[in-house]
Amino acid sequence: MSANLTLAAPSEPITPATPRQDRLESVDLLRGMVMILMALDHVRDFMSDRLFYDATNLAESTPANFLTRWITHYCAPTFIFLAGTGAFLSGTRGKSKPELSWFLLTRGLWLVLLELTVVRMSWMFDFNRFDHGPGVFWAIGWSMVVLSGLVYLPISFVTVFGLVMIGYHNLLDGLTAEQLGLTDWSWVILHQPGSATVWRVVTPSISNATIAEEVAPVWREITIGTGYCLIPWCGVMAAGYGFGALLRLGQGVRRRELFGLGLALTLAFILLRARNVYGDPNPWWEKNDPLLNFLSFLNCTKYPPSLLYLLMTLGPAILALALFDRPLGPWARPIITIGRVPLFYYLLHVPLIHGLAVLIDYVRYGWSPQAAAGPWMFRPGVNGVAEDYGISLPMVYLVWIGVVLVLYPACRWFAGVKQRRREAWLSYL
Repeated sequence: MSANLTLAAPSEPITPATPRQDRLESVDLLRGMVMILMALDHVRDFMSDRLFYDATNLAESTPANFLTRWITHYCAPTFIFLAGTGAFLSGTRGKSKPELSWFLLTRGLWLVLLELTVVRMSWMFDFNRFDHGPGVFWAIGWSMVVLSGLVYLPISFVTVFGLVMIGYHNLLDGLTAEQLGLTDWSWVILHQPGSATVWRVVTPSISNATIAEEVAPVWREITIGTGYCLIPWCGVMAAGYGFGALLRLGQGVRRRELFGLGLALTLAFILLRARNVYGDPNPWWEKNDPLLNFLSFLNCTKYPPSLLYLLMTLGPAILALALFDRPLGPWARPIITIGRVPLFYYLLHVPLIHGLAVLIDYVRYGWSPQAAAGPWMFRPGVNGVAEDYGISLPMVYLVWIGVVLVLYPACRWFAGVKQRRREAWLSYL
């Protein structure tokens, strides 16, 4: 990265090296593109007729299904990386370090709360207070909480912190909570995807006899299960914060720096992946089929995101930023609009897609297993679920396009509200 990353972060707002820009449209465009791709992944999650197969398992997937899943791998790393970049740029627009820290702390905790409540209910159409499966906003929220403390440190330190977390967390692969002296649930949260019991609580059971009889207590476990482990994602956000210094350079220099960095990260992925030595717990394999060899090469681990997974996604994302750092035509305006209201878009698109899945089920079958449950909680041919459950991949793409078109007017309206009004609460959406 540029030597600008070695500058110490002052306690006062950072003075931009170039004339102030309210927003970089290239950043909003890239964020909007990954939000649109995210909707494709979630339509596939709820509706695909191959919902019950692992799209990245090349023994049972198809190339089309694999690539549909693979292209959406760019969503989470790019979004979390740009969240860190946005935090840095916010410090160049008048926020002091204490103000920036407080905003990151409160917004991070707000995102965690949304993940455990509103987002959970959008995915499940039900609320289970005992079993929790937090997703991407859980990782973003806690990463912001960590960054709220890091912003007081020099930018160079924050950047190195992020790069170390990204580069070396795979050394933890295979270690158990017991080996590290941690509880199972804390290790799930930090690095090991899975599910674990956090607490056992007593709940009363209702007796079938008279009300006077003693109600026997029932032990219930509070569990947490997630693939969005915090160690690597905190590193991604911290690295994105340091990356923000590059965006303060003049446009010509900035584009060269972004192109060089993106190319270097992409080449690093290719070289490290080819050697099969370090950076991903699942090595690629070589067989007689060139297409399967290529797909295996791309099949890096997302849960938690391996070093190679992050190089594979963030390298091209930074190259895209270099490409987009120019005057953009009318084609980009709708995508930029979505990129300016990502949380609003997310909170709308999950219940919309889930609701459409239930509606399609009722039209086809007269009932829906997803009316009070999320995807992955049932199987075809079991408990009345049809053997031909789901829609084909071409139909998944058509529904995805329809979902984005339906959401765009609401996003345009809310982007206008945020542009016209400056109330503090709007920054939390």
